[in-house]
Amino acid sequence: MTVVTPKFGMGASVLRREDQAFLKGLGRYTDDIQPAGLLHGYVLRSPVAKASFTVASTEAAKAASGVHLVLTGADLAHLGKLKSGVMQRQPDGTKAPTRDIPVLCHDRVNYVGDAVAFVVADSRALAQDAAELIEVEYESEDAASGTATALDEDTPLVWPELGSNRAFSYHIGDKAKTAAAFARAAHITRIEFINNRLVCNYMEPRSAIGEWNTQENRFVLTTGSQGVHSMQYILADIFKIKKNQLRVITPDVGGGFGPKSFVYREHPLVLEAARRLGRPVKWAGDRTEHFLTDAQGRDNVVTAEMAMDKDGRFLGMKVDLLANIGAYISQYGPFIPYIGVTMSTGVYDIQALDVSVTGLYTNTCPVDAYRGAGRPEAAFLLEKLVDACAHDLDLPVEEIRRRNFIRPEQFPYRTQTDRLYDTGEFAGHMDRAIEQAEWQAFPERLAQSKAASKIRGIGMATYIEACAFPGSEPAFVELNGDGTVTLKIGTQTNGQGHATAYAQFLSEKLHLDVDKIHVRQGDTDELKAGGGTGGSRSIPLGGVSASRAGEDLAIKIRRIAADKLEASADDIELSNGVARIVGTDRTIDFSSIAKAARNPDDLKGFGEFVQDECTYPNGTHICEVEIDPDTGVTEIVRYTIVDDFGVTVNPILLAGQVHGGVVQGIGQALTENTVYDEDGQLLTASFMDYAMPRADDLPFFHFETRNVPSTTNALGIKGAGEAGTIGATPAALNAVTDALYHAYGIRHIDMPATPARIWAAIQQAAAK
Repeated sequence: MTVVTPKFGMGASVLRREDQAFLKGLGRYTDDIQPAGLLHGYVLRSPVAKASFTVASTEAAKAASGVHLVLTGADLAHLGKLKSGVMQRQPDGTKAPTRDIPVLCHDRVNYVGDAVAFVVADSRALAQDAAELIEVEYESEDAASGTATALDEDTPLVWPELGSNRAFSYHIGDKAKTAAAFARAAHITRIEFINNRLVCNYMEPRSAIGEWNTQENRFVLTTGSQGVHSMQYILADIFKIKKNQLRVITPDVGGGFGPKSFVYREHPLVLEAARRLGRPVKWAGDRTEHFLTDAQGRDNVVTAEMAMDKDGRFLGMKVDLLANIGAYISQYGPFIPYIGVTMSTGVYDIQALDVSVTGLYTNTCPVDAYRGAGRPEAAFLLEKLVDACAHDLDLPVEEIRRRNFIRPEQFPYRTQTDRLYDTGEFAGHMDRAIEQAEWQAFPERLAQSKAASKIRGIGMATYIEACAFPGSEPAFVELNGDGTVTLKIGTQTNGQGHATAYAQFLSEKLHLDVDKIHVRQGDTDELKAGGGTGGSRSIPLGGVSASRAGEDLAIKIRRIAADKLEASADDIELSNGVARIVGTDRTIDFSSIAKAARNPDDLKGFGEFVQDECTYPNGTHICEVEIDPDTGVTEIVRYTIVDDFGVTVNPILLAGQVHGGVVQGIGQALTENTVYDEDGQLLTASFMDYAMPRADDLPFFHFETRNVPSTTNALGIKGAGEAGTIGATPAALNAVTDALYHAYGIRHIDMPATPARIWAAIQQAAAK
């Protein structure tokens, strides 16, 4: 049979089909939806970080103009709490007790922004005005807000009944083996640092619409999410109902990055209010609420040590990590530091490891998954430590990496944390990145900066991450009566370009223009199950399933066409929406094929790829900076990326994913910082105080791939959605540190390396 190469298949740089609507303002987000009879909700939040409280009166609020309902914790005793089911086992085999999130607090609040009451009125403004009339009496207490001091003897306890601010303890590795490695070491390098807390800041703040369908006796929730099925499952548990008694719909989503994966209090609140009132209820958060209440990321304090032989080869590694998880256990919160430390040894052949993780309660917003979810923290730790090792031994940073890389002949390679890497050519992408970054000519550029009274630095990071975790994402396709094809799949686009990428997989199998392929996501009534979007899983898992579903449907289309054209199915080729007998002009179009089907199932295809092991994308990032010592202002002057993503589905979409991740990683390294004062007040609660990276902070990136196909994925794909954040943060900070070290002997600066911090470090060094 002749194979017609598709125009829009895998590897083609197809432009995003979604963008025309977005550019014209035709996107349909949750806050754009206005059901008839819509009411509006507002959450009254705690102004203090820790207090016992009583609601003295809600009467004035209930009597206020336009108010329909006021709810407090006492009104919601029938609802369950927002729970986490991912607590890992501690060294003694137990699982630590959790502190779950109540839908509304009953008698104590634990961070600024904790939910106290919910008011529903004709408008958000009226609901907010009425909320101010609720009489709440707070008995404030001293708060615990700092990660480094959470376990200090004089630090107040977030949950006094636990007797400690320790939330959980994990351990990975072999203490005895690591102690032996350190005992025979010729050199030991030790570092301490802070992995700063971040606020996600997706463009679309969260919102939700709750409805009660009286005829069907069930709820309908419309909200931006990263997967409707997990929300359906969790909310059904909160309401103690069956899953089919709740429909969850997600329209367009303006960014997710992890925090839109979670069920938040506002979801059950709008549903409960809608059921009580018999009218739709919308809650729409503003940017300040996002800063105060949406799950935040990172926030670790780390001590790490590397034992080396006389030649700088790594013998063993110790890590002591304190992970701030906030006031409550969030949905995936306890799993984030755990999954991070499973990547502790990165791209290096380290044969002994001893990692201790301590989760900490503080009177701050809960911490959970944020783009990379533990893996950026692990990569930053390791790459910062490796640079410190190189400085201690007076070795070039690229040389110490080269000496310690896992070599290609060692694959498959099992790490000390039981990760099984399938492929990798780490020296290959590092060498290519060095070439593209013109690393060897850096001294010439440094001299030019010195002549301009500037300092200059260059830094690299070689990383590997685990993503597209074991599991599956089934795909369902159907040929429609008009000759188009619809794919239904349980992932959820948040701006990544799923409608384009998935269409490419089907286009390759059906030889159909991508514009005739519709992708449907985000409705529990259309699809009964789905894994959602997270962990860079959508394309490695969902894409393979879509490809297989397309192949299944193509076989069925050929059979129907063969029957109508009185030919063998083996003699039928598909091209541009028609089926043709090879070598003839006898054809039948897809629309006619759809009408000719005797059984509706003959027009449906199914595919499911079950992956047994993660994929492990890896790469090298090189960042070059120039710093004005008089102001501390840092300019990124060059940025080079050489990544291994196995197989590229769409180069343009891939570049977009990498660019976005790199910007977020640079943001953490240089600008973004979430600051709580000792009373637990968030000092960086707006863009006036929280500095997001801007377009003019960044150079044009040089990005290319040096791919080695994955052997764990059926199409050789490795996940790519989070990799940019993992390589960027250590590369950027290593570049800043390189500049400060060579100019002033400064060995360490904490993130974010803001102009104020850099200037202060230079002044202190100059004074010495």
